[in-house]
Amino acid sequence: MIFGLLHGAFLFQFATSQSFIGVNYGTLADNLSPAASTASLLTSTSIGKLRLYEPQQDLVAALAGSNISILLGVPNSDVPSLAASPAAAASWAAANIPTMVSVSAISVGNELLNSGDPTLGPQLLPAMQNLLAALPAGSTTKISTVHSMAVLAASDPPSSGAFHMDLAGSLDPVLDFLRQNGSPFMINPYPYFAYASDTRDETLAFCLFQPNPGRVDAGSGLNYMNMFDAQLDAVRAALDGKGYAGVDIVIAETGWPYRGDADEAGATPDNARAYNGNLVAHLRSQVGTPRTPGRSVDTYLFALYDEDLKPGPVSERSFGLYQADLTANYDIGLAKGSASPSTSGQIGVTATPAQVLASA
Repeated sequence: MIFGLLHGAFLFQFATSQSFIGVNYGTLADNLSPAASTASLLTSTSIGKLRLYEPQQDLVAALAGSNISILLGVPNSDVPSLAASPAAAASWAAANIPTMVSVSAISVGNELLNSGDPTLGPQLLPAMQNLLAALPAGSTTKISTVHSMAVLAASDPPSSGAFHMDLAGSLDPVLDFLRQNGSPFMINPYPYFAYASDTRDETLAFCLFQPNPGRVDAGSGLNYMNMFDAQLDAVRAALDGKGYAGVDIVIAETGWPYRGDADEAGATPDNARAYNGNLVAHLRSQVGTPRTPGRSVDTYLFALYDEDLKPGPVSERSFGLYQADLTANYDIGLAKGSASPSTSGQIGVTATPAQVLASA
């Protein structure tokens, strides 16, 4: 009887959107599906959050009435005007913050501190402050910004996590802002790139949540079984080390390419399915990380579609979960009513919905 109740509870969980699983919607493509089709695709899944890199009025309108919340992006190019003028920030907010869907947060810029433009860093905090002041009274929307893992000077072992000191002038005031306003620290970890720099089989298994010996953090004594947790806890250590233990973390991007150039090791459909599928199962388990056990972190998968106009190696155009015709590149159990599929060597986490359903 108890198992039956658990089974039903997990089925209900899969039949509804899950607030901690989101997806990125990139637009560097010339073959994207119409907004209405994309909205139908999203609402057919358990995805609960959508990240937009810039305002997308048609797509937002198509999502009206759904339970999908929006992480809205301010392009880096808009940051100077928002920083220079409260009136410009108010105008941007009035024109671009939708009212027909929930906007959980606004990201002022993307990986701005590592963008290569040193003039943007000092403008980040004023832009965030002006946009916060432009929000309607009583708004629960959080103002933040998204960082790359390059803001860390150290991440291995996770307990050594620390930010680059040369970013302190711009980053520290932003961290103060996040703490004061209850906003999350947003970052883009990619275990794929960690594997690309260390292509041993054991590293691949560690990155894909597959069986491996684990890696003990000599500083904390904690044992890590996957790279995602290790990267997340390195960020946690960096925040804690600067006194920001109360600032939550949001994973704004993470993913794995399903194809690549001949010299791009690991960019295969099986590996992409294993990483994303096992990550979703890991999040659904709510097992947390060794440093912060017992809860899932909001995570946005990269990405909904391939972006065929992106420059660079083939992998850059091959992160999509779906093709432009809405067919899945591989199945990771996102459809409502489904569990994460059994991927080869799936990590053994405690009481994941996928494992409970598989044993029924």
